[in-house]
Amino acid sequence: MEKALFLYNGCSGKGRIDREAGAIAGILGAAGYRVETLPVDFASNPFDGRPGLALVAVAGGDGTVNYVVNRMKERGLDVPLGVIPAGTANDFAGAIGMSHDPLEAARQIVGGQLERIDCGRVNGLHFVNIFSFGLFTTTSQRTPDERKHRLGKLAYILEGVKELRRLHGVPLEVETDRDRFRIDALMMLVFNGETAGGFRLARRSSVRDGLFDCILLEKRAFLRSVWAMARYLLGGNPRLVRHLRTRSLGIVSPLDELTDVDGQRGARFPLRIECLPGELRVFCPPEK
Repeated sequence: MEKALFLYNGCSGKGRIDREAGAIAGILGAAGYRVETLPVDFASNPFDGRPGLALVAVAGGDGTVNYVVNRMKERGLDVPLGVIPAGTANDFAGAIGMSHDPLEAARQIVGGQLERIDCGRVNGLHFVNIFSFGLFTTTSQRTPDERKHRLGKLAYILEGVKELRRLHGVPLEVETDRDRFRIDALMMLVFNGETAGGFRLARRSSVRDGLFDCILLEKRAFLRSVWAMARYLLGGNPRLVRHLRTRSLGIVSPLDELTDVDGQRGARFPLRIECLPGELRVFCPPEK
């Protein structure tokens, strides 16, 4: 009987996963796995002392998936991954098509197909959905869990408004696969996935194309920059919003700006960011 590890973060979302952990483990067990159920402990590596895993199922948000992927890569492992959305936004789970219902997502894992999915890496730190810095990009780190549970995605918006007080441009030297340029940016988003905080910002991004979709908001007069971003969100193509598609990025700045990976504290400048095509083996829903 193959071994499966079921990791769940009881602090994700509204705590629903605590009540459903037993039922999820039962679905995995009924599919023929010998299941070990374990609450997430961010201070330890769950792959230590557990050789021969055929599946690691993780229930939580993007930050929990990020934790599991980084601990796995630290040990040089390539264990098949199943994702059960149990956080606030669940952007990565949405990108691979998982159901919002945890029990249905568990059934999708055991009845799904194993696919190769892209992963990002910045200065040795892996990310599954997004790497970012600048305006609004550390909002997830700053938003208290209690407020996320109570308000959901609205909590991100309210916390993001506070960041307007810290508005500043970040001077960047950027090198891509094909280009090199300088820009003063209010924000930069590097998408492996398709959404951030549940909002679709990357229009062409896919976790299966081996490329990043990158968005930079250029710093000009405050209202001009904000209006440009609003136009972009409404489907326009303002010149102050620069869009790139690339497999790698090198970024240098005189500022050591705070960065974010999947809602967690990210890497320090200077930055070397690369897309790793097919780096992860992930159970995805069967094609309809």
